[in-house]
Amino acid sequence: MNVEQLLNHYGYLAIFIGSILEGETILTLAGFFVHKGYLLFVPSILCATAGGMIGDQVCFLLGRYYGTRLLQHFPKLDPLVEKTNRLLCKHSSIIIIGVRFMYGLRIAGPIAIGMSKVSFSRFLLLNALGALFWAIIIISFGYLFGQSAQWMFAQFHQYTKLFFAIILLVTVIVLSIYWYSKQRRNK
Repeated sequence: MNVEQLLNHYGYLAIFIGSILEGETILTLAGFFVHKGYLLFVPSILCATAGGMIGDQVCFLLGRYYGTRLLQHFPKLDPLVEKTNRLLCKHSSIIIIGVRFMYGLRIAGPIAIGMSKVSFSRFLLLNALGALFWAIIIISFGYLFGQSAQWMFAQFHQYTKLFFAIILLVTVIVLSIYWYSKQRRNK
């Protein structure tokens, strides 16, 4: 099977599963493949939204029913849970929608929210909204990256000599500054 056949058969499933587990890398690649025409934009968004939502919903339920036991087994999560709780007190709706965009809180955030007093239905609604925003933004980024990469590689051939001349010039300048400062320190 070639890449196109694999993506036709398993692309949307890969987006869905990847969104449950991790997300950003998978969605950026999905956007790239949307740009290349191997996948469609709307189904990719829907699969990513569903996967991201399910992943966070599972973490929410883990926090709701097993939060204190999880913290005993994974004490490194404790500071992240505390940070999320502090933020929840001030801005719960924004936090629930944006937690997937906060580095280091992708898993701990929904667990901490599950341990809080936020209702299941409120989290479900705001989580769905956040997952949709996340999917659209990251897949669009991948799409734009694909467009930019295609343009850059097409233009790169024309500007190869200029590119290497600039690298050589920057290298000479950096080495000259380094050599000059070393000479001054030795005197």
